[in-house]
Amino acid sequence: MIFSDPEIWAATLSMAVPLALPAIGGTFSERTGVVNIAMEGIMLIGAFFAVTFSYWTGSAWLGLLAALICGGLTAAALAWGAIRVSADQTVLGMGINIFAAGLTTFLLNTLFGFNGTPINTPKLPDISIPGLDKIPYIGVIFQNQSILVYIMVVLVIISHWFLFHTRLGLRMRSVGEHPLAADTLGINVWRIRYFGVILSGLFSALGGAYLSIGVLNGFTPNMTNGRGYIALAAMIFGKWTPLGSFGAALIFGFSTALGIVLQGQGISSNLLQMIPYALTILALAGLVGRAVAPAADGIPYDPRRS
Repeated sequence: MIFSDPEIWAATLSMAVPLALPAIGGTFSERTGVVNIAMEGIMLIGAFFAVTFSYWTGSAWLGLLAALICGGLTAAALAWGAIRVSADQTVLGMGINIFAAGLTTFLLNTLFGFNGTPINTPKLPDISIPGLDKIPYIGVIFQNQSILVYIMVVLVIISHWFLFHTRLGLRMRSVGEHPLAADTLGINVWRIRYFGVILSGLFSALGGAYLSIGVLNGFTPNMTNGRGYIALAAMIFGKWTPLGSFGAALIFGFSTALGIVLQGQGISSNLLQMIPYALTILALAGLVGRAVAPAADGIPYDPRRS
């Protein structure tokens, strides 16, 4: 009965958004050869500045634009450190996560006080596509969803097509597999990697904005609650593909939705939420298909030394 209830699938789709978007963004970054574990911090920055500018301007759309700009700038800083300076990408990403957690908490208390963001902050609209809501079962899943849910579905399709069916997507994948060969063919490795990392920042910020002005209209410290790390696992589980990452995000989202539905029925929601993590461990162990990262993922490349 639970699995046939469209409401649980509607909740699954909604809860997959802040996982799928940064997971797809991380796919772009790692496909070009830069490990991005800073998605958690970029999501926090996107969430905070989305709600802040939404309140200041009175427009949730301007808040979303501010989130994308701040997320892109943060990702650019990550790209500069990882690509230009050849810093350790894991340490750099963790540093950004810690910095973002502290910065957003400090700014929240400084700008809004300990009472938090105002309750009258505008949020993005919930919509139903005309005609789609009249389709049995499917209509229930998609009705009254945040507009970012629909944007996510479109971005999943476009991202997969872009990465595997365009010339630029081919160049991004080649840079992540064999940067020296790509450089020999005249491809600017650094430029492609900058593009991939900044693109991941935009997607991650979009996922953070969904939490603060898509689902809610406020910000709380560390409101991402580790979703950036879960998105990293979803990306690996999805084998560094947009469609695979989206499918993995749905598994995580369904586990969370199922845990909420079964609360109070004698089944531990914590036990249910362990399922996607167990599947991820199995995938990494090679028991659910090998998860092989791009060959040059995490390896700095300096064209001046090649």
